Amino acid sequence: MDSELNIDITKMRQLLITRQTELMEICATAKESQDPVELDQTKVGRLSRMDAMQMQSMAQETQRRRELELLRIKGALQRLENGDYGYCIKCDEPINEKRLLLEPAIPTCISCARLAEVG
Repeated sequence: MDSELNIDITKMRQLLITRQTELMEICATAKESQDPVELDQTKVGRLSRMDAMQMQSMAQETQRRRELELLRIKGALQRLENGDYGYCIKCDEPINEKRLLLEPAIPTCISCARLAEVG
């Protein structure tokens, strides 16, 4: 399969591993922004507490997105090992090389991605 795509597998593996490492480091340092918000109004005013809760919510969503990206990277690395990397997981058609370079963990071709957005 790889020979049909003309993709530099070594380069793609390195891109995926580098991004995986970055995300894992960010996740490790971002834990404190998800700590429970202090509810004691004598220490923190109501508006400050609301701001803190909003920031906590945003930090949790950001963390969720990082974890999702880590799962996609894990899947892409597994597809590399299996020889399936670069092929859409839905239709098995080749994924455009420019698309893979932009987002190395992308699991679908542009056609299937568009169908998923609409459906």
